[in-house]
Amino acid sequence: MIAPDEPLALQYDCLDYTPLPRSVTLARRRAHRLLADWGHPELAPDAALLVSELGSNAVLHGSLRERLFRVELTLTEQAVRIAVSDPKGELRPNLREATADDMFGRGLLIVGQVADRWGVHTLTVGKSVWCELDLVGTRAAR
Repeated sequence: MIAPDEPLALQYDCLDYTPLPRSVTLARRRAHRLLADWGHPELAPDAALLVSELGSNAVLHGSLRERLFRVELTLTEQAVRIAVSDPKGELRPNLREATADDMFGRGLLIVGQVADRWGVHTLTVGKSVWCELDLVGTRAAR
C-alpha cells in the first residue's frame, strides 16, 4: 500500500545482487539502460553513478556472507528514486573527509553533490540508502 504522501510510481525496478564488485557494474549498467528506456536518457549517467556509489558502499561496508544487496529504481512524475539496501543496519553511512591519499571515502560526498536529496531508512533487517534525481523539468526550479 502506498503512503498518502508518496508519489505514484510510473515505473519500478527491483533486483537483488550478490555482494561482489562485478554486481556493482551490472547494477550500474542496468540503471543506465532503464533510465533511457523510461524516457529519461539525460538522467541515465547520473543515475548510473549513484547506483555505482551506493552499490559499492553496500558491497564494501554492508555485506554479510550469503546475503544479497538490493537495488530499486522508481520513476515518479517528479523524480527518479534510487534505493540500495543491505543487511547491515547497525552500520549507518556517514560523510567523512578523505585525504588525497585515501582510495575510498568519497562516495557519499559524490552522492550529495549529484543527487537532489538523499537519506537512510532503517529496515527490519538492514538499511536502505536512497537518493533522488529530480526530473529535468523540475530541476530548473531548485
